[in-house]
Amino acid sequence: MIELDVIDKRIVAALQAEGRLSIVDLADRVGLSPTPCQRRVKRLEEEGVIGRYAALVSPTAAGFNLQALVEVTLDDHSEKTVEAFEAAIRARPEVVACYAVTGDMDFLVHVFATDLAQFSDFAMKALLRMPGVKGTRSSFIMQQVKNELAWAPLPASAAPQKRVK
Repeated sequence: MIELDVIDKRIVAALQAEGRLSIVDLADRVGLSPTPCQRRVKRLEEEGVIGRYAALVSPTAAGFNLQALVEVTLDDHSEKTVEAFEAAIRARPEVVACYAVTGDMDFLVHVFATDLAQFSDFAMKALLRMPGVKGTRSSFIMQQVKNELAWAPLPASAAPQKRVK
């Protein structure tokens, strides 16, 4: 794992808040000149600290008026069954996230759908027929209370700062 110094943490925090910053603006915010800032960003990308850049799109603005969290339990936990289930989940575009978890369920799946009919079609014709699925339990998201998808735990000292000239 790469060791992040305070400047690296400031770069990551600034890019989390505003991923489209130019190198010049980013350098200004973290207190570096552009060339060393660019080298650090490249290193953070190469080391996997920055995995990718993406736009955070409103699901409802994109027509997805229903979101569900689905608990999935498998029949067995053999490598073959788990790999087949995971491959089937990865192939489904309505699945935006899937986590292997501890507890009474095996996986927690986050699903986007345009409406209940589309979700029902996915659940009945796809999810319940996936390899190894023993059972599911769905909860529908009624309200988003907090969503910090661009979040990572960074200390307050990593907050972006203006460079002193």
